[in-house]
Amino acid sequence: MLRSSALFLCLSACLCTGLLSAQDLSVKEGWKFSKGDSPEWSIPTFNDSAWAPIKVGASWESQGYANYNGFGWYRLHITIPSSIKEKAFLKEKIRLDLGKIDDGDEVYLNGSLVGANGGRPVGIRAGAWDLQRSYLLSLNDPRIRWDKENVLAVRVYDSGGDGGMYDGQYGISVMDVTDFISLNTENAFNFAAGRQVSKKVVLQSSSEKYDFSGKLNIRVTDPVTGAVVFKQTIGTDFAHDRPFEYTWKTTLPETRSYQVLYNFEEGRTHKQLSVTEGIPYILTPAPSAAPRINGAEIAGVRPGAPFLYKIAATGAKPLSYEVTGLPASLRLDRQTGIISGSLAQKGSIKLRLTVRNSTGAATGNFTILCGDKIGLTPALGWNSWNCWGLSVSDEKVRASAKAMADRLADHGWTYINIDDGWEAEKRDAQGLILANNKFPDMKGLTDYVHSLGLKMGIYSSPGSTTCGGYLGSWQHEDQDAATYARWGIDYLKYDWCSYSSIAPAQPDLEDYKKPYVVMRQSLDRTGRDILYSLCQYGMGDVWKWGGEIGANCWRTTGDITDTWGSMSGIGFHQDKPAPYTEPGHFNDPDMLVVGKVGWGPSLHDSRLSPDEQYTHISLWSLLSAPLLIGCDMSRLDDFTLGLLTNDEVLAIDQDALAKPAARVWDKEEVQVWVKELSGGSKAIGIFNLGDHAVKRALPLSMIGKAAQWKLRDCWRQKELGVFKGSFTADLPAHGVLLLNAK
Repeated sequence: MLRSSALFLCLSACLCTGLLSAQDLSVKEGWKFSKGDSPEWSIPTFNDSAWAPIKVGASWESQGYANYNGFGWYRLHITIPSSIKEKAFLKEKIRLDLGKIDDGDEVYLNGSLVGANGGRPVGIRAGAWDLQRSYLLSLNDPRIRWDKENVLAVRVYDSGGDGGMYDGQYGISVMDVTDFISLNTENAFNFAAGRQVSKKVVLQSSSEKYDFSGKLNIRVTDPVTGAVVFKQTIGTDFAHDRPFEYTWKTTLPETRSYQVLYNFEEGRTHKQLSVTEGIPYILTPAPSAAPRINGAEIAGVRPGAPFLYKIAATGAKPLSYEVTGLPASLRLDRQTGIISGSLAQKGSIKLRLTVRNSTGAATGNFTILCGDKIGLTPALGWNSWNCWGLSVSDEKVRASAKAMADRLADHGWTYINIDDGWEAEKRDAQGLILANNKFPDMKGLTDYVHSLGLKMGIYSSPGSTTCGGYLGSWQHEDQDAATYARWGIDYLKYDWCSYSSIAPAQPDLEDYKKPYVVMRQSLDRTGRDILYSLCQYGMGDVWKWGGEIGANCWRTTGDITDTWGSMSGIGFHQDKPAPYTEPGHFNDPDMLVVGKVGWGPSLHDSRLSPDEQYTHISLWSLLSAPLLIGCDMSRLDDFTLGLLTNDEVLAIDQDALAKPAARVWDKEEVQVWVKELSGGSKAIGIFNLGDHAVKRALPLSMIGKAAQWKLRDCWRQKELGVFKGSFTADLPAHGVLLLNAK
């Protein structure tokens, strides 16, 4: 029940809970846009008739403003009807939801500043791109022109990469009772034998002035058949200091995708709050006790450079390792499987690997190619940005490295990469870059990572500052490269960021290349193999020249977020750069957004559904893309672990041919991508881009001319049989079937 007629309105509470409510008035259509910056563009009487139309929910780069960084303005003329406040039970506040904005924003209503960066206390040039913009005004605020035309003007600053008003929630609504109710579903699902599943959900008031009561309805459905497999209704009563907690439990009919709908109906107003989520389901079989050798079958090293490689193998521990054909300059630790040393001469060295345990032995071939190329297969590793953002620290990196060594290294995962936020405020007297107090001993940290058989990565920018405002490498490239080599760094992510203020306003191709060529030359002078990753968001069609200037991978897109629109919008548009992938040179569609992510100290489970996460890993593997985990490695749940440890799926990504998949079918929201593999077979991804489950009969002729094909389900590691003519796929919404065809 409502406990008070007065309401204390907290902006932060509204940001946490209010976004779940339905919008009363859409603000997604009718926007206009102009590059540049002028104070008069906030004024409602300004004549914007010559401005170009633009869509919100997508970056401005994708709408004809490629490679544009700096200021841009959005304007919308909209009538705000007084009827929306008459429908509300509480008649005190109106909320403007304006999606997410990259990087910073100021919002004006009828010429008056409403707020900036969603309430985050940073300047417009600072990064706040991951924050939903929500602004609150009193219903009596004189700036609101009820039943008349209003002008919303949004001043946006983008420091690099994609910019503008992109994904998130858009609308104008009157705050109501459900805006002060949180329906928290962040607790993990619990699984038991026999497909039993349970989960605790929590209802709570964000206002100390209100108690609430009502009904919580829980329904589990099979999205393929539409059948309801579980439903329950529970009476609730809760307050700010007295949450309502309930654990539901059921048994699922099959190992497949199911959805849960939580619907709370508030007792007095009958207003409703709903949350839908997918139930994780694990397809990857548990590793056998018998030994199995995993990972890539080839690695590159330059003459004289340090070589470090951990043999990836699963099976009951302890394992022992043997290598036949190992040169005298390389040594093997038989207990850990770590090979180290260096090679003086160019050439191809063929090795035979053997792994033993109490159940038997496994053997496999491995080639070390000593020459001019490194990174012959896409990098498998972890990057700190998508979980820790600028809050990364030595402790968090060590925990991630330990987790990778314990749980992922046996499947080929190798790199531990520190992103932005490690740099000290100033260089030393000699101009050398220093680590800040979060990293008291960078060399010691790197030595620890190497002791686990893993490799260490770091981050910088060709500009004077990084995206996060830390020191960049501008005019210190040789010093920084030498420092990285002295620390033992194996991977450099080099992010364009503030180089926009150094490059010409309209860069040509040579301008885009220049800073990356400079650092490439500096890295070459160190004598150390440092994998070189260009982060410049696809500007100047980087895929056409990234390999030419010595990069091992290059970003083809702006930053990814954990939404279907972001992930699918990036992944299914990689066909244009695909032809430029080859061993040692890879297109990078950005990091993986599975597990617990958050871009800072506050983390959440990926907002991708379980089916969308299977699509994510499958598509990136078919594309021969670097797989860089972005989640908290110390809290890998069983579902995420299953996504990251399927050796048949990872083998598609790590295939030595390094030929990305091509789209061969695109009809009725179903796409088929086919990738040639070095052993002569093909990997096939059948994707449902639609919002509903489908069943499709697909012609096998799209794979090739063979009369019949033997198909294997890679995620389930299960033979499906021999097929002629066609194959019928059952696909959940946004889901995938990943096959191997021979």
